[in-house]
Parts: sequence; structure tokens; C-alpha cells
Amino acid sequence: MNKVFAVGVGPGSPKYVTDIVKDVISQCDVVIGYGYTIKTIEEYVKDKKILEVTMQNQEEAYQEIAKEDNHTILVPFTGDVNFSESEVVDRLIEIYDEVEIIPGISSTQVAASRAKVPTDKSKVITMHISTSIEEKKLELQKALIDGLSVILVPRPWPKVPEKHFMQSEIAKYLKQNGFDTSKMKVHVYESITTENETSFEGTVEQLEGKEFSDLSVMVFNQATLESYINFD
Repeated sequence: MNKVFAVGVGPGSPKYVTDIVKDVISQCDVVIGYGYTIKTIEEYVKDKKILEVTMQNQEEAYQEIAKEDNHTILVPFTGDVNFSESEVVDRLIEIYDEVEIIPGISSTQVAASRAKVPTDKSKVITMHISTSIEEKKLELQKALIDGLSVILVPRPWPKVPEKHFMQSEIAKYLKQNGFDTSKMKVHVYESITTENETSFEGTVEQLEGKEFSDLSVMVFNQATLESYINFD
């Protein structure tokens, strides 16, 4: 029987890999994951069998290992395995005998901290899925109309322009739907927590025509300070 650990390894810096994940890694003999994610934990998996996969060949790799027996398999996910990764996690549950999920620290959490925006007063949305995002677009509109801050993971799909929904497309979409994007505050973080981290702070309108990497997260900042001193 094979056992799979689906684990979150944080947003990019090895410093965000939790001790429990390090402990789980020590129990595994096979690692199946994307190159960027494996790089985050490379110092801990040097003695493991590593299968680096892409979206195109991950199914083949999962099925190939499933034919073998008595493996303890690590499937690492960038950020938190419970956010924006359900399509893959559900597939692992369909294929393998036993799957245990270990949470990690999401880039959305770090981005919210960088922007000083509380997640309990925000809407967290991921567009990073392969199915339709039309309902999520409406979620975004509603949250902004309701005065919530929004922490959002956009969808990179450059080979299919109609599915590509990154910062520039989001800015144009909101303007087309009646939002005054010249007054909307936004932060964009790329490669957050890594040595290549960059940040943008400005208005949503300024995002039009700008390109960001697929390792980016947005924060629409509509937060107001509400400390305990302001309440009777």
C-alpha cells in the first residue's frame, strides 16, 4: 500500500517550510512535484527519488508510482496545500490508498501581512484553476462593492488569451464593469519571500498594460484601522 503526504511548503523561501513538513519529508522515499516547488525543499530531499513534473505529465507520474507498492510519497505544493490546489489533491485521493494533508503558509497570508490588510476582514479569491472563473469574477466585484479588501491569486494562461486573467486583464475588467479604478488601492507581490521578491503599490488603473509573473498575488486594499481604542 502506498501512502501520500500532500504538503504545503510555503510561498518560496525555505525559511517558510515548517518543522512538521521537514519531519514528513524524512519519512518519504519518493517526491513528485513541480520544479519551483521542489527547489524550495531541495536541501531536504537530496536522498529521495525525485520525479519533477508539469501539468502535462503529472498524471502519468502519479499513475506510474501507484503501480508500485509500499512507497511513502511526498507531493509538495507551493504555499498551502488547502488553497488553490484542490484539483490536484482530489486526483491524488482518487488514485492512492491513503492521502494525508499537511497545511503550509500561503503567499496570500504573506501578501496580506506585507500590505497590512487583515484576512478576517477580506475576501480571499483564487483564479488559479482550470475550470471557469466567471463566478469568481462576480465574487471579486461583490467583495469590492461590499467594501472588503480582496487578496487574489490571478490566472496565468498566456497560450490561451481568453483564459489569461492577470493584473492587466483584471484592471480592465473592473473598469469595464463600472469601477473607478483610478481610486482603488492595490498591491502586487511577485516571488514573495524569495530573493527575487518585487512589489508594486499604486492604483488598479496603473496595472493596465503591466506584466507580472505567474508567481504573483494581489491585494486590493480597502482596509480601515479599527483598533480597540476606537470602541466604547
